[in-house]
Amino acid sequence: MVQSLCIAASGMQAQQTHLDVISNNLANVSTTGFKRATTVFEDLMYQNLRQAGGNNTEQTQLPTGLQLGLGVRTVATSRSYTQGSLQQSDKSFDIAINGNGFFQVELPDGTTGYTRDGTFEINAQGQLVTANGNRVLGGVTVPADARSITVGKDGVVTALIGLNNPQPQQIGTIETASFINPAGLEPRGQNVYTETQASGNPVAGTPGADGLGYLMQGHLETSNVNVVQELVCMIQTQRAYEMNSKAVTTSDQMLQKLTQL
Repeated sequence: MVQSLCIAASGMQAQQTHLDVISNNLANVSTTGFKRATTVFEDLMYQNLRQAGGNNTEQTQLPTGLQLGLGVRTVATSRSYTQGSLQQSDKSFDIAINGNGFFQVELPDGTTGYTRDGTFEINAQGQLVTANGNRVLGGVTVPADARSITVGKDGVVTALIGLNNPQPQQIGTIETASFINPAGLEPRGQNVYTETQASGNPVAGTPGADGLGYLMQGHLETSNVNVVQELVCMIQTQRAYEMNSKAVTTSDQMLQKLTQL
């Protein structure tokens, strides 16, 4: 009886964690380049009270066993890297990756971060930076007298410099990177991920080549969160939480009956 209380409590805790993940997905439904997460559960150890296949007599074996489970726990959050919709914008420094890959940015501690958020700006030095001021790797520096900035599908950035120069000049290149296991990346907030041993080493390359997606100037990738799907998951989580809480109540009532005997 006491075990049922612990088992139901583990179920309530697991569903609460699931709801936290769903809430975060819904909170970021409008976040550029956000990737939805799902919760991964596993059952806990079992009490093996009767071993399946054990000898019942010298001539017979038990066809089934008696194992009592001890509940559930959350083991991981798996992130889906399916591409979100590409939305057109009016800014020349809004860039989306159509396909596989991440933009590479320099974090404040000097390490490299990876993002799908292509909401870029120009800082006081003419460098291409993220909305948080992190420099985009690739050596893009926009001169003060540059006009008509063009970002090619292969990441080559050109501009018309000066008033009387009709010939575009290259002012930098944007490289993207891919991972063998992007699900192993660690989210750091601010739309940035960092590599881990699970993700593998980044493989940098030219957009549009070697399996990397090409760049689209004047576009942004929206979140891949499906609101309807998240709401359905929320209702399922609520029902599962209610059933586990009902199991706690039922176990408590049975214990009360037992103490009255």
